[in-house]
Amino acid sequence: MSVLFFVFVFLYTYAALPDLVSYQLNEDGVGVKIMTKSSFFYAGIIIFLLLNVLLITPAKLIENQSTANLKRLFPTGDIFRDYILTWIYSFVGIINVSLCILGFFVHSINNQNEMATSEFTFFFYLVPIFFVVWILGLFWILFQKFKSIQGQP
Repeated sequence: MSVLFFVFVFLYTYAALPDLVSYQLNEDGVGVKIMTKSSFFYAGIIIFLLLNVLLITPAKLIENQSTANLKRLFPTGDIFRDYILTWIYSFVGIINVSLCILGFFVHSINNQNEMATSEFTFFFYLVPIFFVVWILGLFWILFQKFKSIQGQP
């Protein structure tokens, strides 16, 4: 679902951008760092694909029981296996939503008459909060898993 959301937002942003895309403004509102529209498109797609592949690969390795260590650490039917898989897939969703917010921000920089960049302040605080909560969730899952391993004879 987050992939479709990203594709929709990214294509909408791409369609609304001028030929030269600013991604940083100075104090006067003039673009300091600029790239071409096609460079923005390809860079965005490459970043999206790399992050998704890099983050989904460990989940697929755990899910398919690819190595003996993963079979022993996360056996099929283990509740922590389900927790870690859910965490990884939801983290990919958080990354995709963060990329959407970044896309909207670039859109707002280049289309000042439609939306102001100040409207994104809430979302820029929301992204780090999501990351902190998800990282704390990962530590909780790992702590519970280690505790369960220590309790086994």
